[in-house]
Amino acid sequence: MLRRTLMTATATLALAIAGLGAASAQETIRLGAAAPQSGPLAGGAAVTHWPAVRLWVHQTNEAGGLQLANGKAMIELVEYDDQTNPQQAIQAAQRLATQDQVDFMVSPYSTGLNLAAAPIFAQLGYPQITGTAVTNQQPELAAQFPNMFFLLGRTGVMAEDTARVLVELREAGSIGNRVALVNVADAFGIEMLGISKAVLQDAGFEIVYESSYPLGTQDLAPIIDGAKSAEADAFIAWSYPGDTFALTDQAIVQGFAPSVFFTAVATAFPGYAARFGDQIEGVMGMGGVNADDPAFKAFVEAHTALAGQGPDFWASAATYATLEVLGQAIEAVGSADRAAVLTHLQDRANSYETILGPVNFNENNDNERYWTVGQWQNGVFRGVAARGRDGAVDVQLFDGWN
Repeated sequence: MLRRTLMTATATLALAIAGLGAASAQETIRLGAAAPQSGPLAGGAAVTHWPAVRLWVHQTNEAGGLQLANGKAMIELVEYDDQTNPQQAIQAAQRLATQDQVDFMVSPYSTGLNLAAAPIFAQLGYPQITGTAVTNQQPELAAQFPNMFFLLGRTGVMAEDTARVLVELREAGSIGNRVALVNVADAFGIEMLGISKAVLQDAGFEIVYESSYPLGTQDLAPIIDGAKSAEADAFIAWSYPGDTFALTDQAIVQGFAPSVFFTAVATAFPGYAARFGDQIEGVMGMGGVNADDPAFKAFVEAHTALAGQGPDFWASAATYATLEVLGQAIEAVGSADRAAVLTHLQDRANSYETILGPVNFNENNDNERYWTVGQWQNGVFRGVAARGRDGAVDVQLFDGWN
């Protein structure tokens, strides 16, 4: 069953109490969102997706809504659980458009669900500004779906920068040449594996162990056992949240501590540090942020106050930024006219100020301004590699599980 929730605007209530007019007298923009609240990716969405979406709605309404040509418009959020199921994601988008008649929709959570929903977003005429989709197919997807936009980066960029970090460590004499490479067997993991394997081999690394596992796999002990037996100097897992935690658990249990330990999605989660504590000092993963940026610090404070937990150190900000972009495009157009908003987004001359810094779409992609590799350093997951972003710090060596 799909679950539907309406987020009531606290600012609307405040206005009513103050006697400044009922909410019904003010225009409302209905925003639909379908993402996992159950299934294998529910945990990741609960950290990265839902709090960022609700925070933007909350802050926008507290500020009085979006400024349109005929006055301010409050945001009404309609939520569905897509159950980490592509078909449910498609059905939820259809229901949001046809039954709930939402004006705009939040992009789904994860690469796979975004790819599954892309045709229905395009068919229904909704902008799809993705904050959690990482794929090298961005140019082809943007050509096929001109309503689809990307903020988080391409798999090729992620793979290249991960390899570059390893090359620098190897040249410094800090690591050897043997790499274990594993992946979750979904759209994200399969694409990342293929690209990163080629990049690493081109850089002269030897792939001594390679394996994949289905999404939702509970027992990952054999994966760690295989990598350990292969005597890998670097372990790279293109993983999703559940397996990121499970792989780390098993590495600690089995005492597998290569010179580089890299897991992907959820390595940047505060819950990862809460779970493993000081043991993860030096662990690397996808993404990162400039943790010292005042805008990010303010985001952390507001996120924690509303959600009771901090954001992750990567895609939470990108998810929030997708809605900043959407809101600014709506205000620039002056209405909830989807076609006009889409045209504004497609215009390369337009730029948007976000928590990530300026965003400008060139071929529906943010001009390769991405965080690519991060590392836990002194309790913070800091960006150590990026394209077009300031604040990257030097890589530190992983000294094993303490």
